[in-house]
Amino acid sequence: MTERTGWRDGVAPYLERQPLAALALGISSGFPYAMIGATLTTRLAQDGIDKKTVTAFSLAFLVYNLKWLWAWVVDGVRLPVLGRLGQRVSWLILAGVLVIAAVANLALVDPAASIGAAATAAILVGAAGATFDIVIDAYRIEVLEPRQLGVGSGMSQYGWRIGSAGAGALALVVAERAGWSAGYLACATFALPAMLAGLLLGEPPRRRDPVERRGFAEGLKAIWGPFVQFFAREGAVLVLLFILIHKVGDTLANLTLRLLFDELGFTGDEIAFYDVGVGFIAYLVGIFVGGVLYARMGMKRSVLLALVLMAVSNLSFAALAAAGHSNWGMAGAIGFENAASGFGGVVVIAYFSALCDLRFTAAQFALISAAASIVGRIVTGTTAGALIERFGYVDFYLLTTALALPGVALFWWMSRSGLVDRSIGSAGVAGGGDARAD
Repeated sequence: MTERTGWRDGVAPYLERQPLAALALGISSGFPYAMIGATLTTRLAQDGIDKKTVTAFSLAFLVYNLKWLWAWVVDGVRLPVLGRLGQRVSWLILAGVLVIAAVANLALVDPAASIGAAATAAILVGAAGATFDIVIDAYRIEVLEPRQLGVGSGMSQYGWRIGSAGAGALALVVAERAGWSAGYLACATFALPAMLAGLLLGEPPRRRDPVERRGFAEGLKAIWGPFVQFFAREGAVLVLLFILIHKVGDTLANLTLRLLFDELGFTGDEIAFYDVGVGFIAYLVGIFVGGVLYARMGMKRSVLLALVLMAVSNLSFAALAAAGHSNWGMAGAIGFENAASGFGGVVVIAYFSALCDLRFTAAQFALISAAASIVGRIVTGTTAGALIERFGYVDFYLLTTALALPGVALFWWMSRSGLVDRSIGSAGVAGGGDARAD
């Protein structure tokens, strides 16, 4: 009875309304990313678009890195008519409709006929998806009670993976049978879970209206304040450097995987099963293990382990490239990479969250999350295709492993010197022992 009661108590928080809403929000947040990521890469490759052009499409993700520039609009601008539903819910509905429209537009574009039109459509999906993310992040944080923030964050990560992997798999399977336009149109339905969650739960009870800004100077202060506070702390430049470089190798490798799979002759069904199916399960396992090891090892050691695992995971793709078309090889490489990414997603995001000052949590986390991927995306979009053509896939993935090592070394030094502890923001201090590790 004791074990059964303990098991029920452990599961019960995940079945409450707010964490379930966070799951739905995560599903809708993840699918636009898949539409302009691996799915579009496969589509372009099958249309015979050259590698340099295909990898350049990853620049569409840069819109996500700029979302902090217009986040204040979602906070402060009340929508006519829809605004009666509440500030968050009305923007959730509008952003969802914009995403559906943008994905439908991308579905109807023929990349082979006009690569420029396809690029524009991809950027529009990125802009709509980034706006959807702004609203989803705000709604999730405000709808969860303080005691639910941990469970809700985990459910959101699970949801993001379900949305990303599910949309990617659905697009591939439908495209194999009815064409890419039908595949993309089917995926547009993934915007609905977040919209329905907002309508069912209503306006978050913890939402607060932004401080009234009466002039230009006050507006600039609201935008600049988070920057000033972050860079005033000890070691801010080194912390920022780590944020910028820690994921370069991982991003460079992941955004080119579909090119490798196409080169090795994997079919759409094989990619859907191994890359999406096996990868999804491995990612869920990685998230669970990450939560357990973070609690047992503490922040510094678990983050360092995650960085090492993510670097080593790139070697598995070098091995797959050398082995050729191998279903077992693909399953192993995808499984290891996704488990490492799931583990890293828990502990590294926990570290980034701890860096925030509680007065600027939303703004600083948006800035940190944007900085965390911008370098890798720029490098991928501008050089990945050329590097693959010059060195081949095996050496390319060896290079991505080498590019991950500076981030590992920098975090190791920051941990040994005590800089990790000294640079933590008030959000980390508020977490007590959970925010630090020996």
